[in-house]
Amino acid sequence: MTINYDAYEIVIGLEVHAQLLTRTKLFCGDSAAFGGEPNTHVSPITLGLPGSLPRLNGKAVEFAIKMGLTCHCEIERNNYFARKNYFYPDLPKGYQTSQHTTPVCKGGWVRIRTTAGERDIRLNRIHLEEDAGKSIHDVIPDATAIDLNRAGVPLIEIVTEPDLRSGDEAYAYLTELRKTLRYLDICDGNMEEGSMRCDANISVRLKGETRLGTKVEVKNLNSIRNVRRAIEIESRRLIELVATGQTVQQQTRSFDAAEGTTFALRTKEEANDYRYFTDPDLPPFQVTDAFLESIKASIPPLPEQLVQKYTRELQLPEYDARVICDDRDSAAYFEQLITHTTNYKAAANWLLGPVRSGLNEKSMDWKDLPVRPESLARLIRLVEEGGLSFSIAAERIFPVLMSEPHRDALEIATALNLIQSSDTSEIAAWIEQALAGMPDKVSEYKKGKKGLIGLFVGEVKKLSKGKADPKLTNQLLLEKLEN
Repeated sequence: MTINYDAYEIVIGLEVHAQLLTRTKLFCGDSAAFGGEPNTHVSPITLGLPGSLPRLNGKAVEFAIKMGLTCHCEIERNNYFARKNYFYPDLPKGYQTSQHTTPVCKGGWVRIRTTAGERDIRLNRIHLEEDAGKSIHDVIPDATAIDLNRAGVPLIEIVTEPDLRSGDEAYAYLTELRKTLRYLDICDGNMEEGSMRCDANISVRLKGETRLGTKVEVKNLNSIRNVRRAIEIESRRLIELVATGQTVQQQTRSFDAAEGTTFALRTKEEANDYRYFTDPDLPPFQVTDAFLESIKASIPPLPEQLVQKYTRELQLPEYDARVICDDRDSAAYFEQLITHTTNYKAAANWLLGPVRSGLNEKSMDWKDLPVRPESLARLIRLVEEGGLSFSIAAERIFPVLMSEPHRDALEIATALNLIQSSDTSEIAAWIEQALAGMPDKVSEYKKGKKGLIGLFVGEVKKLSKGKADPKLTNQLLLEKLEN
């Protein structure tokens, strides 16, 4: 049977858990840091021992609201926590403390960009909850080890409406979401370490249908690329089931990245299976006007605002602006750099060219860039004033600054005898030498082969070891060849 895959529409909703960058857990003072020896970031409260009482971490509430405001959500003023009851070996209390009927952030949207253009992905909610521990299956032979360091770490769960229609849209959404979390400095977005995790709810239907199909949840997606792959693979499986008249079971599945397949874990639980009820140990909490205003005031400039600034005020191409703003630390560096130079296009060219290449070569992040913005600005000025060519500055001076950031660009260039010469007599001598070495080419030039000028400039550059001013060299060459 031939299946027309294009006749079907894929419907996707994503649930993203983002671990908040608080120092302590959601309901106690235990460390929320990643790592540590197993079961060392625990206390009676993390373990839910009798007589222990939780206390809400106000910073986690602030972070959740900050994300909600950024995503255009309505902020719930009166909140409470519920107990979500289920058994997992790494859930020490036998329930998870989560928001249920009153998520702190309601509605909202995230704008995505794909090759098809821009559109807004609606959010259903953003709510607070605590994380579970971690089951480890490869430490003790024939047994599962439990590490409860992560249990109780604060999370926000960001839930979309079923608005996404492809793996590419999911990829764009998660990329935008992670960028926002990082700009707000509330989550590092590291999916490999589990600080950002995604579950995808996928269903399919014939194009034109309005009723949603039976959904399948795919869990254990540890990278944005794997989310896209899992959606593409699972949606194809679902289309094949529907097209051949088979029943789609509502279930939870996992994705095997190595094999490129999904496999069933269990039938999907319904909300009533969790027996939610209000947590009796945690009083409701209210979001006051003053608290809300203080959070609004703390939100930094976000990528879209910076893109508008760079394109409108600094006249940068949109491509340059968006690449700079893709990373919070590169944008922060650029913000500092433009306080030391007004040559904004040159500053962008340096960041997108030599600086990024230098970081890649050394496997460094933007936040670890050793070259100070003022040092790079001085190097830009040297090129701008004709003291160095861009290629010499990028290939000879910048690598020295990367390894010896305390040094000055002019001092390095002087020590290496790289300062560009604007001495006409010195350049004229190099030109004479260059032309004398290729009389046939000179003859061809004079017969009309004007494209050879680049060859002559290159030869002068070689003889001068890059010191000859290119503009002056070009001018003197033309004068020499045309007379």
